[in-house]
Amino acid sequence: MASCKKIGRLTSVKGARAWRITPLNIKKSFTLTAYGFSIRSNFQDAPALQKEKAAFWGGLKADGRFSKLKAAAKDDREWSVNEVYQGKPWNYFAVEAGKAVADATRIIEFPESEYIVVAGTGDKEALFDQLTYRAFGEVLPQVTDYAYIGGPNATYRQASGDGTFYGEFWVPVVKK
Repeated sequence: MASCKKIGRLTSVKGARAWRITPLNIKKSFTLTAYGFSIRSNFQDAPALQKEKAAFWGGLKADGRFSKLKAAAKDDREWSVNEVYQGKPWNYFAVEAGKAVADATRIIEFPESEYIVVAGTGDKEALFDQLTYRAFGEVLPQVTDYAYIGGPNATYRQASGDGTFYGEFWVPVVKK
């Protein structure tokens, strides 16, 4: 399981929800095994992007790849990864695998690095997008001493035990 050394913490409360923003974490390297697709929607068109992701993820469940990936997982964390690969934007469903998944789309390496972490709780199906949009739309524009390095970014979610899900969005950054 990926681990981190916390360097700082800031709490942000918006409406009825509390979102924790950790300004800087040093995450140890980790590897995710993933199924993915090349995104065709414009990133500014959130409804189209969400629809495209939902169709892909629904296909994973329908054809059994979701279950295959979950069966190979080391833990119960489900990951969504965004990256530019071979010049195209991609989205992946991923796990930290304890065994090989022969037909996986990609094995994604995350190096030890500094990350800004945005954490929160919510509905399983909405949490990935909520955390991603909060990070890119609200948090990163306010960060002045670090910059997003453009590498893959990842969001995980896991059941909280009360019907909600806890998740964290990890975005790699470097000091300006």
